[in-house]
Amino acid sequence: MINPSLLLLGAAFIISSSFFILLKKGRRDVLLERLHVQRRRFSGAKTPPRSLSPGKVDVSGAPDYSDVFPPSRRIALAGIPGFAEKVGKSQEALVASVEKKECIPLTTELHDAKKTMCTPCEFTVEEIEALGDFPDYAILSGIPLPTPYHDFDIKKAIPRPYRPFRWAYHQTMSLTKMEPDWWLELENTYEERMKQRQEIYEKEGEKVLNMLPGSHFACKELMEMCLQFLCARYPQYFRLDQDKMIFHNGILNTESNLKITHPLHILFNNIPEDFAIMMRNPSDGLYVFRAGQICSALGWNVGSKLGKTLPEIHAPVPDYKDKMQMSMDRYFTKKPTDKPIQRGSWGLEVDHPLYMPPGDPHELLRDYQMSDLDISRCNLRVDWQTLRRLPLSGAIVFNFKAMFTPVEAFREEPYVPALVLKVLNEGKESLMKYKNTWHTEHVVRPALERWAEEQVEKGWVERGWEVRTLEESPFFEGWEERWRGEQGF
Repeated sequence: MINPSLLLLGAAFIISSSFFILLKKGRRDVLLERLHVQRRRFSGAKTPPRSLSPGKVDVSGAPDYSDVFPPSRRIALAGIPGFAEKVGKSQEALVASVEKKECIPLTTELHDAKKTMCTPCEFTVEEIEALGDFPDYAILSGIPLPTPYHDFDIKKAIPRPYRPFRWAYHQTMSLTKMEPDWWLELENTYEERMKQRQEIYEKEGEKVLNMLPGSHFACKELMEMCLQFLCARYPQYFRLDQDKMIFHNGILNTESNLKITHPLHILFNNIPEDFAIMMRNPSDGLYVFRAGQICSALGWNVGSKLGKTLPEIHAPVPDYKDKMQMSMDRYFTKKPTDKPIQRGSWGLEVDHPLYMPPGDPHELLRDYQMSDLDISRCNLRVDWQTLRRLPLSGAIVFNFKAMFTPVEAFREEPYVPALVLKVLNEGKESLMKYKNTWHTEHVVRPALERWAEEQVEKGWVERGWEVRTLEESPFFEGWEERWRGEQGF
């Protein structure tokens, strides 16, 4: 179904084009020259021209979203018990839109900003300070806290078997609605992975964990939301003493002092997830990578991306500029707080490379096909990702974790071998080159062929099945029963 906004933009384009054609040639040429039309490269993407993006039109060709904001969350303040009385406002005044939006500058910390300044979701500095530490983020964000997982056993837990394979395979974000219970997922690799991440940080420092001026409040907000989630989801392992501002981790048997430790370090010391915080630049409305801690990157790191915009970060991604850049910039500017999303990316790896910055020795394995490579060393790596807007700061948080599964597991997963084989054999060349699966394919492809035929012979897959994205995507048929059985709970 075509998006109505795209229809409107298309109509606007047709009308404006007709107008230019009717103009006198000299005046038309002057206007076209000012708009740099002669330098516009044709794009096959089914999106409106950049000059018709929401927000102000910039004749230089660069989009301007400085007057585009996400939906206000002021209505949530009415759900905070006693807050109207605390700030001396009526309920009507409390939820009313800010009359004059004076945004907090990108590099200004919250405590240095004027009390009347506001964040993208229209909360003023005064209101944020009045909310204090650990406000009710379920109300503020519109996303409920997770259901307590009382049966969870960290020693037995394994990740859900994410298989984000698609056919037809082309470059899209492939977004789905985030499941609130699974925002932060723990499993039996927790202690091992936390130790590994600490070792990476000791070696790499600011290349994997860093923050820029103006980001402290967003980091604090994210930290508070994460700790609230952990305590609600896994109450048998985590506890927050809000009076003393101490966080208790029962898996690692550690205590974190929230008063003296930077929020990013609290996250780094307790959660095996990577976080990238994107903040709105009031001057153009675009989002910039301002803080993060990432130990699971392949071919890049925080040090190489910090301070960059979305298009700059995704420059190496095939088709991003032509087919995705404008829609992603638009999506970020308008993304609602109460509609987080999730997606998965995948690759095939030799062994378990977690962190592989440019120049890492493990990169050399991607340059050739080892003649003695055994299928037992080939693994599916899935980076399961979520994207959500923080309600108070208005920052957008991208978080993900790397999970490894032996390729041999596909043998017992209906339809998966045939689907993966189809992608490897017929996927777009530029996308497959970017995915870097070639160094494993001489071993993986023959195995997938055998397993696909074997599943047909067993009756798991009908002969002549037309390969397509699975209905259970991002999982496979019968996954949940098997997953629960393997854990024993």
